[in-house]
Amino acid sequence: MDPYLIVFLALVGSVVLVAGSRISARERRARAQYTNMVRAGATEPVSLHPALDPNRCISIGACATACPEGEVIGIVDGRPELINPQKCIGHSACAAACPVDAITLVFGSATRGVDIPHVMPSFETNAENIFIAGELGGMGLIRNAVTQGRQAMDSIAEKRSDDPSISDVFIVGAGPAGIAATLQAEARGLRYIVVDQYDIGGTVLSYPRQKLVMTQPMDIPIYGKYTQREATKEELLELWKGIVARTGVSINTHERLASIERSNGHFEITTTKDTYLARNVLLAIGRRGTPRKLGVPGEDSAKVTYKLIEPEQYRGNNHLVVGGGDSAIEAALALSSQPDTQVTLSYRKRSFSRAKVDNVTRITKAIDSGHVEILWESAVKTIGEKSVAIEIDGDSREIANNYVFVFAGGELPTAFLRSLGIDVETKFGQK
Repeated sequence: MDPYLIVFLALVGSVVLVAGSRISARERRARAQYTNMVRAGATEPVSLHPALDPNRCISIGACATACPEGEVIGIVDGRPELINPQKCIGHSACAAACPVDAITLVFGSATRGVDIPHVMPSFETNAENIFIAGELGGMGLIRNAVTQGRQAMDSIAEKRSDDPSISDVFIVGAGPAGIAATLQAEARGLRYIVVDQYDIGGTVLSYPRQKLVMTQPMDIPIYGKYTQREATKEELLELWKGIVARTGVSINTHERLASIERSNGHFEITTTKDTYLARNVLLAIGRRGTPRKLGVPGEDSAKVTYKLIEPEQYRGNNHLVVGGGDSAIEAALALSSQPDTQVTLSYRKRSFSRAKVDNVTRITKAIDSGHVEILWESAVKTIGEKSVAIEIDGDSREIANNYVFVFAGGELPTAFLRSLGIDVETKFGQK
């Protein structure tokens, strides 16, 4: 045999062996992560996520390597599996990378439904001339919200008002989707009005100081490309406020929406400060709506709050944090970093099944080191002036307490949406 051919075949064999060992190592790692996920009960995705069709999948792993969040999908025993579902935040890169269309992006799961308003590809709801963009429609990623705000405004531009006394669009919310929509309205020459009951920034305003906000490069109308992949709360707020100031777009902050009524082919919108007329309405508000309460005696006390902005002001006290999601974990960590501060975390389940992996890792270290006490499968029964009664495994325990922070999620403004004629569907692993 030709000696050159022998060398060539040897090299090819070596490459195949190396590639095979890498694939095997990747599969072993995926199997270990999948096993740990099941053991921890962390099997529920927290946002839009991929549903995998094993009958179509050819197991080449393109979906796994395409995900910007790391190893969310893995090949386990020759089948595609979600191995880190909490890390998925709806990028959709996996679906785009799959060559055989084996991935569909869905909301909810077979065991946990998610309420989603009916929204068409144009971002118009089933209620004519009412549009939804961003988090309210189920998208949790800032880049997605910005993209949707821009695209929704492009659709609205096709339905502008012929009457110069009526605005083309009334935008509710000045978070990422609302700001992007406002900028696109300015770029398209639309007559617009924007209100937000708080300030510029949306949901980010309620984050603790210096919280790291995960984002991705995004195209912001008028401003251009934003290339950072990570930013703190303060950096992101500075970005939005800087863009608003530089472009001169008008946003009415600290003005709350009161009602929306149809009148002669347009909308009459009442706020806490004025009444407006508009041809279209864009809802760019969050999903949290009204914070979900515990419904226990003492919850109306001034010591109970539903957000944490400045943990420094709570130093030197005994705190109870209620909840097991990202907001609760981040609040517990922020409080526990303060000197002479005691933090107890009460959660009704046995594992952090709905929190991001990084947060679970951080809170686990805090618990193991004694910085945070965890009360699994517990429920607050009463909130007193200087203590809190908590039920654990049928027994009641009373702990010293100065402040209670409740992060039990929020009530989707379903009643409000339905009052506008918008259909809301509970999705169980559906598009």
